[in-house]
Amino acid sequence: MNWKHWIICLICVGPVWAEDATSLEAPRVVSETLAKSTMSWDGAVLPEYPEGQPEITILRITIPGGMKLALHSHPVINAGVLTKGQLVVTKDNGEQKLIEAGEALIEVVNTWHYGANPGDTPAEIIVFYAGAVGVPVTVFPAEE
Repeated sequence: MNWKHWIICLICVGPVWAEDATSLEAPRVVSETLAKSTMSWDGAVLPEYPEGQPEITILRITIPGGMKLALHSHPVINAGVLTKGQLVVTKDNGEQKLIEAGEALIEVVNTWHYGANPGDTPAEIIVFYAGAVGVPVTVFPAEE
């Protein structure tokens, strides 16, 4: 094998050291779909995106143990992944959804609801909002 073949082998396979010479399999990227739907968690069909310049907002929200958030609504499509703890989302009609760490949630849109952490430890959720410039991601009853 000439030197060109060795370079191609090193580029394609990567260096093999004595300690891992038994394993020539390269690490693989793993992609797992956490959520994919045209509906929110309550079964409602998601609305169209707002008109205007798209704007993505990503928030990490930490809710202390035992805390209940204020009643609110989201005028834009959003989804999140709970990274720590538990979260119970309750609509104003009493319908609820419990999510545990590692689970995804496609949130309700234009629907009054609140979240509550039923545990003793903080709950952390990372939420992605697909909105438009000038459109708030969350509104409260007094703002309507």
